[in-house]
Amino acid sequence: MAIELRRQSTPAGPAPMAQTLRIRSHELLADGSVAEGGTDAGPSPHDLYDAALGACKALTVLWYARKKGIAVADIHTVIERDDSLERAGTYRLAATLQISGDLTDAQLQELGTVAGKCPVHKLMTQVTTEISTHVERLP
Repeated sequence: MAIELRRQSTPAGPAPMAQTLRIRSHELLADGSVAEGGTDAGPSPHDLYDAALGACKALTVLWYARKKGIAVADIHTVIERDDSLERAGTYRLAATLQISGDLTDAQLQELGTVAGKCPVHKLMTQVTTEISTHVERLP
């Protein structure tokens, strides 16, 4: 699967940094903050990275609950970032999942365990990611 990004066009010309992001039939905008030289027209790459973790945890919990017949009525996920030591090699994300429904304490704990096993969490903490970058002239 390929994800494509192209510089965002505006009536005045190309945006300073904004990128139109296409994934399958979905389209969203990524941009840098004003402090970074962008216009803050969309989430930054760090925001998207952090959001991937939150989305994965929520979707994993909902998938598991449906599979096991656990009555989850709603889920609200918050990801908080501490990037103060990122340049030193530590990037901290704290995930809070608020789950409603007719749940026992044991089921709530079970869902918490499942949230900690979501695929993106594993990618971020247990997998070595190899990235190759190729630069070509745009036709």
